[in-house]
Amino acid sequence: MTPPIKRSVTIDGHRTSVSLEDPFWTALGRAARARGTTRALLIGQIDHARPANVGLATAIRLFVLADVQKAERDSRETSLNQPDRND
Repeated sequence: MTPPIKRSVTIDGHRTSVSLEDPFWTALGRAARARGTTRALLIGQIDHARPANVGLATAIRLFVLADVQKAERDSRETSLNQPDRND
């Protein structure tokens, strides 16, 4: 397990720092690239969508978890819809 890594990000012109474990930073970067945006802009979107009582790091982790779960579901559905090669 890796310790959290603190990074500075700018959200709506304001600098803040976020501490996340490296696997979350990596997955967040992949999610941003898949959406054709930057990690900073995606963090801004997550920040705007989060409830006031949820911290930014928690909101990012929950976003990453949901994104990974959706990718796994999509992958399973794709493989289920593939024709059986043994036919």
